[in-house]
Amino acid sequence: MERVKRLPAISPESTGSEEIADKVRELILAGHFTPGEKVNEVHLASQLNLSRTPLREALQRLSQEGLLTGKRNRGLFMIELTKDDVGEIYRTRELLELTAAETITSRSTKRRQEVSARLVKIAMLLPEATAARDWASICRSDLRFHTTLVAEAGNSRLFRAYTTLATESLICMRDLEGSYPTPGAWRDDHLAIAGMIASGSMDEVRSVLRQHLSAP
Repeated sequence: MERVKRLPAISPESTGSEEIADKVRELILAGHFTPGEKVNEVHLASQLNLSRTPLREALQRLSQEGLLTGKRNRGLFMIELTKDDVGEIYRTRELLELTAAETITSRSTKRRQEVSARLVKIAMLLPEATAARDWASICRSDLRFHTTLVAEAGNSRLFRAYTTLATESLICMRDLEGSYPTPGAWRDDHLAIAGMIASGSMDEVRSVLRQHLSAP
């Protein structure tokens, strides 16, 4: 874990376990830990200038989210996503996103158009990240679209279930970059989905979304 020595310390004002979990989650997504690597709590606490109690609470949060896995008498380790895991993540995302889309398309024309406009705005951020060849930004832009779609359904439990899958999806994207289609195709799919949301065409949304979320 030599690279942990380069991690920025967390300010004393941000010592809550939720804030610490957010920081460690960002480090995971940035690739500071490799799949299957043990998370050395002592070293991490030292390098982030934290006491071990709030860090331990934060790591337990991430374990509950499925980003870390505990091994008896050995500690916490980074998850290693198998092909089956990736398939489960994307199939479950599909179910949750379709549920959200069904909720939105059942609403008034005005409401559908409002949601569609937000989705179009997010979809149009993708070309900038693509032009910069910034894979991390590309992945976040893609997932921001899908997370917004679920959030707009207004179901807090649905959204909470989705956020963990979103984080796991970012790990999939980070580790399997070469397996994904071109970001240009993502943008086109996003714009198509947004248009179908506006028109209330759930059958079309279902078809495009299922194809779009086919596991890499």
